[in-house]
Amino acid sequence: MSEFFLELFSEEIPAGLQKNLREKILDDFKRLFDEKSIKSKKNFSLSCPNRVAIVFEGLDKSIQIKAEEIRGPKVDAPEQALEGFIRSNKIERKDLYKKKTEKGEFYFYKVKSKSLKTHDLLIDFIPKILGNYQWRKSMKWGEFDLNWGRPLKSILSVFDKKIISFNFHHLISSNTTYVDKDIEEKKKVFDNFKSYEKFFEKQGIFVDQNKRLKIINRDFSKILGKKGLKINDNHKLIDEVVNLVESPNILSCNFDKKFLSIPKEILTLTMETHQKYFPIFNDKNEITNEFLIVANRKDHKGFIKTGNERVVEARLNDAEFFWNKDKSQNLVKKVSELKSMNFFKGLGNYFDKVQRMRKLGGIISDELLISKEKVELSASICKTDLTSDLVSEFPELQGIMGGYFSDYQGFDKDISLALTEQYLPIGLNSKVPKKPFSISLSITDKIDTLVGFFGINEKPTSSKDPLALRRTALGVIRILVENKKNLKLNDLLSYSSSLYLDQGFYFTNTNLQKELSVFLIERFKYYLKEKKIRYDIIDAIISSSSLNKLSSFYEKARSLNKVINSQIGIDITSAFKRASNILENEMKNNQIKIDNTTDPGIFKSDYEKNLFKKVNEIKKYYSTIDNDENYEESLSILADARKEVFEFFDNVKVNEENETLRKNRLELINMLCKTFQNYTNFQLLKASNE
Repeated sequence: MSEFFLELFSEEIPAGLQKNLREKILDDFKRLFDEKSIKSKKNFSLSCPNRVAIVFEGLDKSIQIKAEEIRGPKVDAPEQALEGFIRSNKIERKDLYKKKTEKGEFYFYKVKSKSLKTHDLLIDFIPKILGNYQWRKSMKWGEFDLNWGRPLKSILSVFDKKIISFNFHHLISSNTTYVDKDIEEKKKVFDNFKSYEKFFEKQGIFVDQNKRLKIINRDFSKILGKKGLKINDNHKLIDEVVNLVESPNILSCNFDKKFLSIPKEILTLTMETHQKYFPIFNDKNEITNEFLIVANRKDHKGFIKTGNERVVEARLNDAEFFWNKDKSQNLVKKVSELKSMNFFKGLGNYFDKVQRMRKLGGIISDELLISKEKVELSASICKTDLTSDLVSEFPELQGIMGGYFSDYQGFDKDISLALTEQYLPIGLNSKVPKKPFSISLSITDKIDTLVGFFGINEKPTSSKDPLALRRTALGVIRILVENKKNLKLNDLLSYSSSLYLDQGFYFTNTNLQKELSVFLIERFKYYLKEKKIRYDIIDAIISSSSLNKLSSFYEKARSLNKVINSQIGIDITSAFKRASNILENEMKNNQIKIDNTTDPGIFKSDYEKNLFKKVNEIKKYYSTIDNDENYEESLSILADARKEVFEFFDNVKVNEENETLRKNRLELINMLCKTFQNYTNFQLLKASNE
């Protein structure tokens, strides 16, 4: 058992590219060893800005390859095919022989049983694996042909403490690597990973990203715990910073308290996104004038701390200037400035968009029973923050700054909140607007966007969605479902389309309404899957779904999913399946036409009467409910019919010789099935025994 250790030393690789590189190359080696039946006890990959390391411990030194017969091309295949086969397998023509099979006559050659050394295998395959890696972004340098994330300077490659020597473009692998990233003369020999890791850790360099993460989290806790403070739970930023440093050192910094008058979102964005710092919050979640940075070395003279504080100070001075300048500019007067801001080619400018949103929002306000005037006002000014210097500097704050400007200028709190939340939700787990005016504005914006882009055929494909329309559609669904609201989406889509036409924008998509409806239903299906709804329940619900009742259909699906494996669920599915299967078979065999009339006057048994009574009880229940259906109660009522259903089938002969009686019994069974279908299409559900 031996160790395989590979290190790639280069100029600093961006944080976003490191993880992909180390994981992909490790996976490629694992795949290689699996294919060759080479076993290992442990494997892992590590990286820091300048180094990527792959390690396999306990590898077999050699493997025994069994003798086998390798089939080549057909005897009558083109000569080029045969030559290619000979070349790729590194054999000679004399090694070939012909052999007949069920599929014809082929060329074959025999591979003799032999021992393959892992060392030799690695010599052949390491360059191939490295050469096949596809960078998202790569570069060339000097006169070299190699495309790599950053200039590659050395390759350390050892197996069983011996050099694996191979050529890779301008480099020859060895057992040495650079000790200092800045001084290329400093090199050191390593024949195993442990000595390599131990040496660099003594230098304060942690190649292992997991160790760097532990150090950062430990030191964060030490600093914050003493003061009872906290930082945002920003995993993306943590991951990025971990891959930006090799010698993490946490520094506590601060900025002038005067900047705390600026909205905290500006402060947070400045520090987290632009500077990769960690703003500090108190136990009330109020931002403080302190922040943490992860430096890449010790700050013996305090220059790093001072330098970073100066950078933040400069950026916050700019932000303060923009805030003071923008906050007082009347939002209503700024609406006209939206005429100079293009929304999308073929869909007008943002002034056009807010005019459409005003009218569409007015319709939605009627459905939500809220002030039409406030909805129209919020729609009119919702995009005005796009004209501000702050949003120009910090595009991520659009909507949020509109809310702050609105609040500062004394607009209604509902309007300010609606402006802040208009773009929510931005993903499957993002916050959803909960207040009526926020719901109205967010849905209005999203419907206008969906209708517009589908209208000009800027639709998502199976692989691409550059305009994030899937996310937009999911946002509409989440808002409705999670607020338990039903809106007449079909009417809203139609009205939105007419608003574009009224403005003189003509759509090339003649199937707009149908395509967009299907698109929204597919997104609804995706949402149900993410909520762990059983696949057959999804099929059943989707088959009868209406865009106008998405929230209701979700509640139906959720309630059914909750009980499907319980006795209630078993009772419902077994009763319906027994009835529908018999009905289907009898209808097929006897070719009787059902006209939806059941005559209780010709019933011959109490079992028929009891079932008829139970079905009518269910029908009466459904006739008394509307939008306030209690779905758990509905399921319980349906399950309660199992007794009458099974007693009927156990004691009544459906396939009665008397055609009148037979037809009447089939009518009764059909009546039962249709009554069950008031809930959903139970025909698509799997019974407990299926």
